[in-house]
Amino acid sequence: MMPENSDHVKQSAPQIVEIALDRAARRLRLRYENAQEFSLSAEYLRINSPSAEVRGHGPGQHILQVGKSQVGISAIHPVGRYAVLFEFDDGHKTGIYSFPYLYELATQFETRWQAYLDALSGAGATR
Repeated sequence: MMPENSDHVKQSAPQIVEIALDRAARRLRLRYENAQEFSLSAEYLRINSPSAEVRGHGPGQHILQVGKSQVGISAIHPVGRYAVLFEFDDGHKTGIYSFPYLYELATQFETRWQAYLDALSGAGATR
């Protein structure tokens, strides 16, 4: 099971000052006002999409994403001044990533990634 959003992280997220996509490396770089920087893979962002396609429509309905190790981001669209929408090259283009959610994904990478690997292993599936 994937960790849920944390209200504490949402309230304490610093302001994002740069979002940069490295298409060749399939990575997104995030830079914050407090000088923190993170590099997240497109795969990690894709498997943690806030869309109903991934999260389901209620608690406990998360859908394990498999076969996403080679996914890339083909476009980034701003959503107001609070979020972005990624278009992934596997056709997925739903799910709005709020800036606090991106910070949560960045700061909880180790825990979330290990939970994903454990879920894949438990399902007998691969990345």
